[in-house]
Amino acid sequence: MKIIEVVSITPSLESQKLPTQTSLSLTFFDILWLRLTPVERVFFYEFTHPTPLFYDIVLPKLKHSLSVVLGYFFPLVGYLTWPVDSDKPIIKYNDGDTIFLTVAESDADFNHFVGSDLCEATEIQHLVPKLTISHEKANVLSLQVTLFPNSGFSIGITTHHAVLDGKTSTSFIKSWAYLCNMEEQSPFALPHELTPFYDRDVIEDPNELATKYASDWLKQNGPNNKSLKVWDLHVPEGAIRGLFHLSRSNIEKLKQLVLAKYKGNGKLHLSTLVVSLAYACVSRVKAEGNRSKKHGIAVNIDCRLRLDPPIPSTYFGNCIGGRFAVNETTELLGEDGLIVAVESISAALETLKDGVLSGAESWSSKLHDGLNTDEKIIGAAGSPSFEVYSIDFGWGRPKKVEMTSIDRTGAFCISDTRNGDGVEIGFVSNKQEMDAFASIFVKGLES
Repeated sequence: MKIIEVVSITPSLESQKLPTQTSLSLTFFDILWLRLTPVERVFFYEFTHPTPLFYDIVLPKLKHSLSVVLGYFFPLVGYLTWPVDSDKPIIKYNDGDTIFLTVAESDADFNHFVGSDLCEATEIQHLVPKLTISHEKANVLSLQVTLFPNSGFSIGITTHHAVLDGKTSTSFIKSWAYLCNMEEQSPFALPHELTPFYDRDVIEDPNELATKYASDWLKQNGPNNKSLKVWDLHVPEGAIRGLFHLSRSNIEKLKQLVLAKYKGNGKLHLSTLVVSLAYACVSRVKAEGNRSKKHGIAVNIDCRLRLDPPIPSTYFGNCIGGRFAVNETTELLGEDGLIVAVESISAALETLKDGVLSGAESWSSKLHDGLNTDEKIIGAAGSPSFEVYSIDFGWGRPKKVEMTSIDRTGAFCISDTRNGDGVEIGFVSNKQEMDAFASIFVKGLES
């Protein structure tokens, strides 16, 4: 890969008058993710036109619309810091702050990247930029556009998890694409449904969760450790990336299978996300074997509309809660493993009736304890509701969208599909277990 240029992008005044100086506090939703690895995604777009057309037309439009959208999402050009006199980290933004956009060219096979074959996880790592993070300061956003001459281009985005969740990150990309498409029209402005909402006062914290979560981070390698360095997770050697498809008919078949075999009395949550996650988790446990006595399935919950009172769906920042479904590994390996997984996830989701923040006092400790337990935790990133395959900058919908941060975290990535049929499930593992997972995943849909 060849770096063509690294461009400094300043928020444009075309969108709104920017504050001369500001800071944005972190809520307990943000602080929970303070040292987790950044979230990385790559969007691949087909572009078979001559290279000069990309540099003369496409790239200038991407740069200009990026400058304008940063006027709306101005905290993204700021940085995360933990002041000596503060008990919590904050986001600082100063007039004149910028982000860096890396422009590169690659002679790799674009069609290989957007194909359906298994590939080495490290193959696309160079398409996502890294955040600059030190003990005292952390950048929030990094972007890279990579051209594959006469084939396509990719947009890699890396975001700090303590500043924005998947919904906000996706909203930023959608807003950038919207403005890129609107360049020839007027007004050159974001609609209400894409305009970020910044009021932190809507997040109530009567139980002082922010103080507790911050204290938990201070104790890690502490006491009073205010370091912003994220967990140093590496891509395992020989890791293989796979992307698996569950069609609507596959998902309906799995739902009917669960209903036919379920003998319990509890309420089942047979949503597409629950069934897809349960099926992927059971396939994974069977592929990996009986390594741990128990397996926990972590389910992310968007809390925006579940808080009391609800907050705007365009709220900027993290607003993710969690539920954990824990099962004996032997039960997941059994004939009715799928039913066991769906039932346990459903039981965990039933606790939402007690309030979405029920059990929030333990979220931080579960996150930290998970580093030192024999219980295997399987997480899921993304959501089909993000509709990442709808993001069109003016040259067509993505050919493929990959979340490369799961290379390090070991989570599944669940998203919508390019053709609108069902969901895609991204997964990274070693060659032996990936082959086993692929076989189990496919055979389970044939029975």
